[in-house]
Amino acid sequence: MALEVTDTSFAKDVLEAGKPAMVDFWATWCGPCRMVAPTVEELAKEFDGQAVVAKVDVDNNQQIAAEYGIRNIPTILFFKDGQVVDKVVGVVPKAQLEQKLKAIMN
Repeated sequence: MALEVTDTSFAKDVLEAGKPAMVDFWATWCGPCRMVAPTVEELAKEFDGQAVVAKVDVDNNQQIAAEYGIRNIPTILFFKDGQVVDKVVGVVPKAQLEQKLKAIMN
């Protein structure tokens, strides 16, 4: 299951995790977010132990969303060594997310 991350846990759970991370910025009222959610959950299972797969509810965690300039959701950011290295906005195929996650694991 994807890790639910908050403003207060973001640094520890994502930036300092010591693993690549994929973070889905979403909201409960967002239709496209609900479309991408099952894919995020599948990737969380597939990459368990190898990468952090997390979700940030932008309504409840506005500080971290603002810090990363999230204007449209769903936005998925990819982190390596605590830095954003890739980004996807909108609904994309699972294969595309998987490819981006694998690329930052090398």
